Amino acid sequence: MNRLIFKSKQKNEKAGYLLVLLLVLGAAFFLIMNSFIGYIVTQNQVINQRVAIQQATDIAEAGLNYYRWFLAHHPNDVTNGTGLPGPYVHTYYDPFGTAIGEFSLSIGSEMFCGDVSSIYVTSEGRSYTDPSIVRTIRARFAQPTVAEYAYIINSNVWAGADRVIIGPYHSNGGIRMDGTNHSVVTSGQTSWSCNSSFGCTPTGPRAGVFTTTVNANQSLFSFPSAPINFTGLTIDLSLMQNRAQNAGGIFIPPSGAFGYQLVLNSNNTVTVRRVTNTQSYWGFTSENGWQLERHVIASSTPFSTHTINPSCPLIFVRDKVWLSGVVSGKVTVAAADVGSATINPQIILENNITYTSATTSGLLAIAEQDVLVGLNVPNNMQLNGIFVAQNGRFGRNHYCQNDCDSHPGHQGLPSALDSFVIRNSLNVNGTIVSNGREGTRWTSGGVTISGFSNRINTYDRNLVDNPPPLVPETSDLLRISDWRELQ
Repeated sequence: MNRLIFKSKQKNEKAGYLLVLLLVLGAAFFLIMNSFIGYIVTQNQVINQRVAIQQATDIAEAGLNYYRWFLAHHPNDVTNGTGLPGPYVHTYYDPFGTAIGEFSLSIGSEMFCGDVSSIYVTSEGRSYTDPSIVRTIRARFAQPTVAEYAYIINSNVWAGADRVIIGPYHSNGGIRMDGTNHSVVTSGQTSWSCNSSFGCTPTGPRAGVFTTTVNANQSLFSFPSAPINFTGLTIDLSLMQNRAQNAGGIFIPPSGAFGYQLVLNSNNTVTVRRVTNTQSYWGFTSENGWQLERHVIASSTPFSTHTINPSCPLIFVRDKVWLSGVVSGKVTVAAADVGSATINPQIILENNITYTSATTSGLLAIAEQDVLVGLNVPNNMQLNGIFVAQNGRFGRNHYCQNDCDSHPGHQGLPSALDSFVIRNSLNVNGTIVSNGREGTRWTSGGVTISGFSNRINTYDRNLVDNPPPLVPETSDLLRISDWRELQ
């Protein structure tokens, strides 16, 4: 009997141990399964959140694309067609027509002289899957301008071996590129006839872009490329005069003398002097040969001093202009006589033009005819800005010293100007737009006989996204020039 009781007790103890073991294993299994399920739930939440964030971002970008489309049909409309202030909320649908979210647009613009320069759009996107998640993207819409180029020329051109060019170089004509190019060189021509004025003997056909030196990077040559519509670059000078007279700019009437000397000052003012007399001397151009010119000021009198209006930093001069100084902020200077079909004023760059700030300053200087580097200029000259010779050319004429007897008529300079015939360096930071052939160095047998011995041209990246007012545009199509995610 006792043995039976003992065996039963052993069986009960074994059953208890087994039950405890089952309970422990069950608890462990429960904990593992609970953790695994929690992990799956957490991962699912993370994935859903990421999907919602991506959807919100996509919807915000859709808002930018929508307004880009809207501006293509309604240029410069910053009210979404309502005439009322924003924000403007739009429902976003998937390809099946189901509403899956919405974007809200806040729109602003940068204005100069009453005209829209660029448009800023801030788009907030949210998905109906999780409306608490919002993504915000901001973009700037503007038309591309000439500031994207170091050069735009509407003629055949020869870039000499001394040239260093940083930035795209384009000509609608043929190009002999003997300089050092650090960016693309594009020509609108498949081939062109290169003559002795471009160093080609005998005259004959050449590729749209070619070189005779090891300086050039030929892998960056491209031709024929789409010509840039130079007529389309032409700025409406009548409109500019109207803005200067009626929208807060500065208008300077005809001088009744030789023109005006403008000195831009670092305190955002411009000093204007009336040029009462100039020196007469001989200069040579490829187009007109030897001719008398009067680009050196002999005497001037005070005329006025103006504070440049930041909302319309435009100076329109209805006469010839001698320009120099220090640019503060964005400034546009125009020299034109829109009331005359025969008077086409020039701009003479008579001294350095520098900036108070490399990032916030910018100059556009546009002449109805030529933009010329003067004779009596610094030995090492610095020019910052976008220079546009609308119907003429950018360059420096050829000069000969007083003892220059080899030219018919003895076209030498007055002896006091002899030292200015050859200058050391010209550094241009910005853009040159020239309707005619551009040139600032004259050579004979490979030797500099007039102009600058060394020339560096660099396009100004800061002016690409934030150019001066009324800068010429290279396309009618708006594009996003600045995109950033704010949230």
